[in-house]
Amino acid sequence: MTVIAQARLSLEDPHDCTDGSDTLTILHALYDTLVRRVGQDFVPHLAQSWAVSDDARRWTFHLQTGVTFHDGTPCDAHAVAASLERMARPDKGYTLGAPAVWRQYLGGAAITVPDDLTLTVTLQAPMADLLDVLEQGFIVAPSAFAALDAGDHACQIGSGPYRMEYLTADRLTARRVDGHFAGTPANPVLTWARVPDPAERLALLEQGKVQVANGLDFVASQRLGAMRHVYLSPVAIIYLLNAARGPLADARVRRALSLAVDRAALIADVMAGAARPLLGFVSPNHYGAGDGAGATLDRDTARRLLAEAGYANGLTLDVDCPTRLPDEAERLTAALAAQLAQVGITLKVFVHPAREDYAHMVRRKEIRDMCVFDSSPMSTYRVLHEKIDSRIAGSWWEGYTNPAVETLIDQGRVTTDRTKRAAIWRKAYRLLQDDPAWLTLYNPLRVIGLAGTHPDFAMPADGVIDAARLPPLPEV
Repeated sequence: MTVIAQARLSLEDPHDCTDGSDTLTILHALYDTLVRRVGQDFVPHLAQSWAVSDDARRWTFHLQTGVTFHDGTPCDAHAVAASLERMARPDKGYTLGAPAVWRQYLGGAAITVPDDLTLTVTLQAPMADLLDVLEQGFIVAPSAFAALDAGDHACQIGSGPYRMEYLTADRLTARRVDGHFAGTPANPVLTWARVPDPAERLALLEQGKVQVANGLDFVASQRLGAMRHVYLSPVAIIYLLNAARGPLADARVRRALSLAVDRAALIADVMAGAARPLLGFVSPNHYGAGDGAGATLDRDTARRLLAEAGYANGLTLDVDCPTRLPDEAERLTAALAAQLAQVGITLKVFVHPAREDYAHMVRRKEIRDMCVFDSSPMSTYRVLHEKIDSRIAGSWWEGYTNPAVETLIDQGRVTTDRTKRAAIWRKAYRLLQDDPAWLTLYNPLRVIGLAGTHPDFAMPADGVIDAARLPPLPEV
């Protein structure tokens, strides 16, 4: 048995929407999806191939042959259609603070099954980035639907490379499926163990009691030597800005805020160096991410912009701040306040200890001038659609409007050529550097420890452990 120690162990309805890496690593082990993300692209998985119409509305998928769920029932096009239809239900696709995430993309779609190995999805609206959604479209055995609908999240029946055998509040054990169509995993039995304390996870790895330990302390883990692997998390640590009313409705003030921040100093003070500056609205790991120096330190220009906006004598901004997610939110806000004071901006901080209530407040657009938040979807299009597009006014949109960016969103959603679409998203990236919707700060650096020496190991771009592709690890 190979043990993976991680901070959390929670099994949810696979058709809800989660960006929690500790949950996603388990779901991807137990379930198959039509496609699999590799870097910034997708490769065939349960779907051997696919095609999309020129208008980006009609998608056709050709499935693997002979796939069965762990209960022995067929994982065919009918089962896939049933899962996608369930994903699109208004009571599914819930994530922290936001209901029916998947319905906005799959709702109203015509899903047909020409034969047992062919599936067509005709969307109500074009979406050239549909694979971003389907990469988290876990295909669940229809035999599990009733139990899941009743809230029995211990009933997890997929067709993935691992079959669940044992579950408690602190441990989940799964055995590999020999002969799985995507290849047989190297490690026969995996156990995910909930170990909330990163120091304990580190000690257990050093003692040989676990073989994988994720989310380790950046500094303390340095003693692991070759067992230590550092990776960039695509999660963006940001402040959402109230662009609907108040001082930050003025683009000059939003730009001044961005130029007033020394991100490298924040990373050193708050994160002990365990992050990289975030210069745009998505991480470098994201498809279509741009570059450029749109968020560099320039306090002279920041002061000039504030004076032009009528705040030459100073400005006070009210800030909402949670106590977790990100866990450093309070320390970050204190360090940010010290920096902004140098250009005459004072922060008045309001702390919120109930994180889910905080998320609902943000979704209801009841934030003050700004609020600490993170942006976690790996889909560049989803970020633009759900958080930037004023015509959608999604759950995390806070009043920002930029017609030029929205024109690019319209172009990108119908551009099926990935190279051309990436160029469109890079243009949007540059525009959002010049007129930022948020105060973007950094992407964290995370540490995972693996027993043994694995010089070729690399974490996936989404920061989720790919259990089926772990190298051979010792057993306990």
